[in-house]
Amino acid sequence: MKPESIVIISFGYFEDKFQFNFCAEVEQEFGTPVFPREGHLDLSEFFDPARKQYDANKLLKEIDARFATDNQKTLAVCNVDLFIPILTFIFGQAFLNGRCGIASSYRLRNERYGLKPDDKILSDRLRKEIIHELGHTFGLYHCTNPICVMRSSTYAEDIDQKGWRFCAKCRKELDKDEG
Repeated sequence: MKPESIVIISFGYFEDKFQFNFCAEVEQEFGTPVFPREGHLDLSEFFDPARKQYDANKLLKEIDARFATDNQKTLAVCNVDLFIPILTFIFGQAFLNGRCGIASSYRLRNERYGLKPDDKILSDRLRKEIIHELGHTFGLYHCTNPICVMRSSTYAEDIDQKGWRFCAKCRKELDKDEG
């Protein structure tokens, strides 16, 4: 069933030029109204001192419990280093066919890799990650098409190589579930 809306919640500081400048593209890809919001949550509760990272699974459960509703999809955007137990780091996480997901800009910044800051690249990567994680909430799995936004991304370069739109196969799957 198609949700009434998608809510993108910003947790933490984001420059105005990045904050929600991709809502139109998200709305275009999903055909669902997108509403930006600011959220407040003490992220320190999710910090794992041994890893010096934030537990994405625990954070996702909290976002779902406190901010998600049954008639909308919710995507939380933060700027902390996320992990899940089986991976060194992740860019985002979502409940498959669920109500919510999270995406982090932390490892999307060029500066993390010793490169010159680039606002356009950061914005492009974050937009792709948001659409990708929302795709999972709509029931989409990882795709093998190299330019599909649903292709899995292990490194920031993987995100750069794919597009921000769904391939024909994923689009068909997405549209099938809306009927």
